[in-house]
Formats: sequence, structure tokens, C-alpha cells
Amino acid sequence: MSGLRFIPLLLCFLMAPCALAQPVMGPPAPPAPGADGALFANAPAGDGSLLANPVAMLEDASRAVPGLGGGISGALNILILLTVLTVAPSIMVMCTCFVRFIIVLGLLKQAIGTQTLPPAQVITGLAFFMTLLVMAPTFERIHSEALLPYQRGEITDQTVMWERAVQPVRDFMFAQIEASENWSSLYMVMNYRGQDTSDPGSLTRADVDTLSLVPAYMLSELKIAFLMGFRVYLPFLVIDMVIASVLISMSMMMLPPVLISLPFKLLLFVLVDGWQLVVGSLMLSVAQPAGP
Repeated sequence: MSGLRFIPLLLCFLMAPCALAQPVMGPPAPPAPGADGALFANAPAGDGSLLANPVAMLEDASRAVPGLGGGISGALNILILLTVLTVAPSIMVMCTCFVRFIIVLGLLKQAIGTQTLPPAQVITGLAFFMTLLVMAPTFERIHSEALLPYQRGEITDQTVMWERAVQPVRDFMFAQIEASENWSSLYMVMNYRGQDTSDPGSLTRADVDTLSLVPAYMLSELKIAFLMGFRVYLPFLVIDMVIASVLISMSMMMLPPVLISLPFKLLLFVLVDGWQLVVGSLMLSVAQPAGP
């Protein structure tokens, strides 16, 4: 008799598909509010589509963002903007002085001997804001010469806007290469691309395209960063050698020299106001290009 208790549940389970297959009686449900009574404003009325047109959505987004008019459609403007935002970190690393700052600060931390202090996030943040401070004149030129005319409608071609935006960055990179006289890296890249550099005096900046300039600039920045890092590293190396010599002369070879030299290096760095000297020297080492 106990098995009879499951008969009602079994009947409900068997009758469920039949109940679902029956047509729903009554008036149809009203559509969701929209521009034309459809579920989405961009979907045609009465087609029952649940997916909006992505191109139309990008067009609506371009109309919502001021200054995205131009010679091409708003959807393509949005795609270009998203692409620029995606590669912005790479541009920040390759075309600015961030590489120089982060390498020198990293070598400074290793020279002091504190491997985890300051944390990597602090060093990266300091280098980032130093880069913004040094690159502010270049960013202002980009805003005044490219972005503002494009927003006001004075420039309708994205190619012209891009050329005007790239020119201040090119001037900045040329200024660093000229200040450090690292033209050999630029000639090497140009030779690899098949350009004739046998007579450097006849070459002009217009002959160097951006694709050749960026890697040459990065090689120049790496060279400058390691030279500055060596100069920062040298005083701390002298302290380590002196401490090691004193410990050996006192027959204390089992005592790690780093354990004794670390307080002296920290004391020396604080007494000479090392952070101000290093940060100030880094920012002053960046040459600002001449005006347009």
C-alpha cells in the first residue's frame, strides 16, 4: 500500500508535457516599451527579434559621445576609440620616458638591498606619475593641435588628426635621441628596413617614419637607463666592498656583509636626501623638444 502514495506524483509527471503543449488562451502580452513598440529601440516592430543591431548600437553610442563626428561613420569612430584605448598602455611604455624611470628606480632598489621595499606597485606608480609630469607639455600639444580641432569640426579626416597627434610624440622622441646622441640605433633600424644611411647629413626627420623611430627610441632609452642605473649603483657598491673588507679583516667571514651594510646604505641615502636627488635627476635628464 505504501507504493500507492507515488501514483499521484507519477500522474503529474506524465501530464506535465501535455499541459505545456496546450496553447495559451487570452489576449497577447503587450510588448516592452521602446521607440516603436519593439523590445529594443533598434529592432523592427513585430519581428520578435531579441538581438539589437550592433552597428546601430555603436552609432547610438557615437552620438552620445561629443566630438566623435568626422569623415567616417560613428560606429567606426567608436571602434577606433576602443582600439586606441586598448593599445594605450603599450604607447605609454614605448613612446614616453616611462622605461627610463622604471629601470633606474628598479636598479636603485636592488642597489640599496631591499628587494621588497618599496613594493613594486609603489615604484611603478612613482614612475607613472613622473612620466605624466614630464610628458605634460607633449600631451598639451596633442590636445591643442589634434583633439580640439577635431572636436570643433575643423578636422574631419581621421588621418589628418592622427598625423597631428603623432607629431608632438615624434618631436619628443627625436629630442631624446638628439640629447643622448644615440643616432646609431636609429641608423641600425633604418638600415634593416633598407633605407640608405651612408650620408647622415642629408637625412631629415621627415625621412624617418614612426615605425623606425619607435624601436630606435626604445633602444636609446634602455642605454640611458642602464648608464644612469650604473651611476646610482656605484656608491652602494663601494659601501658593500668596504664592509666586506672590514669583516674579512676581523675574521668575521661567516657574517653576511649585506646584513651589516644595509643600515649604512639606508643612513647614507637618507642623509643625502636620495629620493629627491634621484627623482630630480631623472626628470631633468629628459630633454623637452622645441616649440612647434
